[in-house]
Amino acid sequence: MVLDKPLNNGQLELMKMFSHELSEADLLKLRRMLAAFFADRASDAMDELWENKSWSDETMDAWLTDSASGKQT
Repeated sequence: MVLDKPLNNGQLELMKMFSHELSEADLLKLRRMLAAFFADRASDAMDELWENKSWSDETMDAWLTDSASGKQT
């Protein structure tokens, strides 16, 4: 395998930590943990965005109504 760009610090750290073979069960657990980690980060970023933009449930309802009617905001 030839890499287009060098590994980042996270990739390098993971490679060091997992230089040994993982069972399929452990690999599945690791994938789920990483997915949960990134989902949590995305959720935190959205919470911050909503707070900074002063969005509310009403904002979301308006977007859904505009989308359903074909209106663009």
